[in-house]
Amino acid sequence: MCGIFGYIGPKQVSNMLVEGLRRLEYRGYDSTGIAVKNGNISIFKKVGKVADMESILPRAIHGTVGIAHTRWATHGGVTDENAHPHESFDSKVVIVHNGIIENSRSLRKHLVSQGIELNSETDSEALAHMIAIELNQDNNPLEAVKRCLKSAIGTWGLCALFKEHDVIVVARNGSPIVLGQGDGETFVSSDPHALTPHTQRVVYLDDGQVAVLDSNGIEVSRLHGGQIDTNVTLLENEWGVADLGDYSHFMLKEIYEQPEALRQCVRGRMDLATGNGRLRGLKIKPAELRKVPHIRIIGCGTALHAGMIGQLVIEKMARLPAVSHVASEFRHNDPVIDPEALHFAISQSGETADTLSAVKEIQLKGGQVHGVVNVVGSTIARQCGTGVYIHSGPEQAVASTKAFSNMVAALSMFAIQIARSRDLTKEKAIEYISALEEIPDLIEQYLQDQGPIMEAVDALKDAKSVLFLGRGVSAPVAAEGALKLMEVAYIPCLAYPAGEMKHGPIALLEKGSPVVIIAPDDHVKQKTISAIHECRARGAKIILIHEQGDDISQEGDISIAVPKVHNLFSPLLTVVPLQLIAYHTALQLGCDVDRPRNLAKSVTVE
Repeated sequence: MCGIFGYIGPKQVSNMLVEGLRRLEYRGYDSTGIAVKNGNISIFKKVGKVADMESILPRAIHGTVGIAHTRWATHGGVTDENAHPHESFDSKVVIVHNGIIENSRSLRKHLVSQGIELNSETDSEALAHMIAIELNQDNNPLEAVKRCLKSAIGTWGLCALFKEHDVIVVARNGSPIVLGQGDGETFVSSDPHALTPHTQRVVYLDDGQVAVLDSNGIEVSRLHGGQIDTNVTLLENEWGVADLGDYSHFMLKEIYEQPEALRQCVRGRMDLATGNGRLRGLKIKPAELRKVPHIRIIGCGTALHAGMIGQLVIEKMARLPAVSHVASEFRHNDPVIDPEALHFAISQSGETADTLSAVKEIQLKGGQVHGVVNVVGSTIARQCGTGVYIHSGPEQAVASTKAFSNMVAALSMFAIQIARSRDLTKEKAIEYISALEEIPDLIEQYLQDQGPIMEAVDALKDAKSVLFLGRGVSAPVAAEGALKLMEVAYIPCLAYPAGEMKHGPIALLEKGSPVVIIAPDDHVKQKTISAIHECRARGAKIILIHEQGDDISQEGDISIAVPKVHNLFSPLLTVVPLQLIAYHTALQLGCDVDRPRNLAKSVTVE
């Protein structure tokens, strides 16, 4: 959600700001804008894509200091006036802001009472005016920002530009901010990915911190007083790679990257000789694992579906109670936390606000939380301190594909590791490890012969709704398939455990209703066949995902086969045709596959 990019140094900044925003487009947004300091501060902003904003820019914009923003609407509609940056009443301060100011109504009311005219419906605009009022007290940009934020309630990733000062002041509370240190230049971004073309040296701001950037460096302090030593982190090189190559869309590219991404995730983390996992980032000894009473897995959207699969795999291998939770509900339900239990927070970006809030709630109540994230140095990774990087590499499409697979793989490796500390035999563990390491080759095999994907697309593209069904580990796969089709093709979808279909969703079925059923050759296959018969009796058209050579293929009107796979790891195969179906359906309907409407890659508000 919402992207920030800024620069101060010797170079002309306008093109750099535009390019920085392009690298943040995958986060999801509805309007965009830049501000460049050139004596005054020139602002250009527009509803639509970065290209739409770029079309209104003058041929030459001189200035070496600037800030830029992509907005995902929260307060106020999608309009040019509500787009960022926002300017103060006296034109001396310009800000961009990620997050939500919860007391904005009272702040706006107070500003109006002082005779200040508000030009937008946003909560963010109030900050620009308040900083300007504070600046008039002592002409100190840092102190003006601090005093302003002490009156604000909510979350912010904030950048402030000043007409009369060659600095950018940056603040963070609950919304990610990363600072980049170059040679005689500094950068700011909401995502390290946008910094990689310019520098590998970054400083992550933590909540409650404020920074002053000039061309010479970065000074960090606390909102409520006190300087902080800056710790420079080196970014991983892989995050600089984000080109389409020979693919037409990032989503398709990332579907095809899954085999190699899985190899990166698994490599070096499984010991076939001893039949054990080696997730050293968890920093948990076998004796400690043996004492764990239960496991809780927390995530949102795709991460939640991966967690639901992880829950089932952990229980099967380790015979240990596990449960998955919706992160956005977790903190507000006042959960009972056992300090001896293990908790996993799953997030591709490592910045998901709901999941981060759950992490803090668990820690506040004495629990230990391990991150399962993709982005190194992300907020959840740093908040947890321990965990597993899934090593998917950059994922640009809003709809997650390869990160889902790697999340499932990471939790599966943990399941082997904790199961071996308990009662899982070496022989059985070696069977699991061998099966998991085989998955990348099986996905490559499937991608070479995908089956009648386009027949499925033809059956789905004009549907008024689609039902997805699965049992066991396939129930979360059904949920993930439904989510993908909704995300990129905007078709209403329901996903249910197949046995629950007759308890309500069957009322939706009529002649020709498409039903997507995931049915690998596992212990619940026969029960799934019963659900197929119940759907067909109501005239439904069955799109069946199954294993090669299985007689169940006769049950589908459209049958798509994946290679034979170990039962517990079938989600890593059966999800791939669902991803392809969603992708091609969206293309047929003319949808923006990589950047679906209203969605954001990194959801940084609760």
